[in-house]
Amino acid sequence: VRLVESGGGLVQTGGSLRLSCVAYGFTLNTYAMSWYRQVPGKERELVADISSSGQRIDYADSVRGRYTISRDNTKNAVYLQMNNVQNEDAARYFCKAHGGIGRPIYWGQGTQVSVVS
Repeated sequence: VRLVESGGGLVQTGGSLRLSCVAYGFTLNTYAMSWYRQVPGKERELVADISSSGQRIDYADSVRGRYTISRDNTKNAVYLQMNNVQNEDAARYFCKAHGGIGRPIYWGQGTQVSVVS
């Protein structure tokens, strides 16, 4: 059972990047999914969240209007489209699967996003 993120890399300020998170060993369709990010020395920060059906979506104020979270349950995947990337968006991005009370929580290993001016 694991989550594998990909799509990170180097992006210029104002550019775009699309992160992917694919689940292996379990199906995502009954799990809410979240993207978090973390920089060294700081706590992990919630960036975006999407319900299992995809009908409820929330964003951190810092990314609202620039990021889009989506999911494709047929591909067992969740995505984070990052547009107009800013210097402060540089971080390691993690996806999380959470199924609610009494159900397991899964984290990926993260994918690094670096921003250059």
